[in-house]
Amino acid sequence: MKTLVTGGAGFIGSVLVDRLLAEGHEVDVLDDLSSGSLANLAEARSERRDRTNRLTFHQIDVRDPQLVDLIARREPEVVFHLAAQADVRVSVARPAHDAEINVIGTINVLEGARVARSRKVVFASSGGTIYGEPAPQDLPCKESHPQNPGSPYGVSKRVAFDYLNVYRQLHGLEFTALALSNVYGPRQDPHGEAGVVAIFAGRLLADEMSTIYGDGEQTRDYIYVDDVVDAFVRAANKGGGLLLNIGTGVETSVNQLYAAMAAVAGVDRPAANAPMRQGELLRSALDPGRAAVHLGWKPWTELPEGVARTLEWFKGR
Repeated sequence: MKTLVTGGAGFIGSVLVDRLLAEGHEVDVLDDLSSGSLANLAEARSERRDRTNRLTFHQIDVRDPQLVDLIARREPEVVFHLAAQADVRVSVARPAHDAEINVIGTINVLEGARVARSRKVVFASSGGTIYGEPAPQDLPCKESHPQNPGSPYGVSKRVAFDYLNVYRQLHGLEFTALALSNVYGPRQDPHGEAGVVAIFAGRLLADEMSTIYGDGEQTRDYIYVDDVVDAFVRAANKGGGLLLNIGTGVETSVNQLYAAMAAVAGVDRPAANAPMRQGELLRSALDPGRAAVHLGWKPWTELPEGVARTLEWFKGR
């Protein structure tokens, strides 16, 4: 099928592009390269001749009104919308900037999909922020948990879900929204807004001091990128009109994560501590049971295996 991936030169997006091409689909990638990189698409682009030009790259910002016409011209059957301002700290410091990309940008994508008569939009939401700070007894969070985001980033993802629902009601544009937990793996940038796994990997392999913000007992639900991409691909044909958690349901503290990664990297040195960052959640984990029912999806990569693969990739860099 003809597909289009916004943010397709980014960490998760580029892995999704590789998967779509491997399955024989035609892929348009839209990315402004503000955080993504053409290096992430190097393998896909080098194989383009063998794949009869099934990959086309377009450098464009989702805020650009011309995005609507571009999507309309390309006529994708399914749009995977991953482009976003994804740094909670940036959203707190620059909420209007966050909304321009995550809300106005999403409207542009939906308008493009509507004009193109696309069958479906698969949207990357954020399970770590839309639910806010859940009570301990509510972990791992189900999709029925009240949405109470504690950052402008979380608000923008919640608002985008409302727009997805409106476009479904008004225009018959189907969608599935995937609430992602903390995704990690090869290609994640340790220098940008990246998750802590990439940051620790970069510092451990460079023999630099790692920093843990707060006491390190805050927890996250770490999920490997290949598992996440599998959920996106399944959502192209399943889970219509639903918000689905994509996580493992397992809480891992930052201290536990650092200890595991340091052991794999052969580093015997504690991390430094710094004050907790504004807007950071204390605990987070997502119940993936609904995705199992509606997508036939379950996570399969255990954290030790995923961390080892990630460190190995960073070594090669």
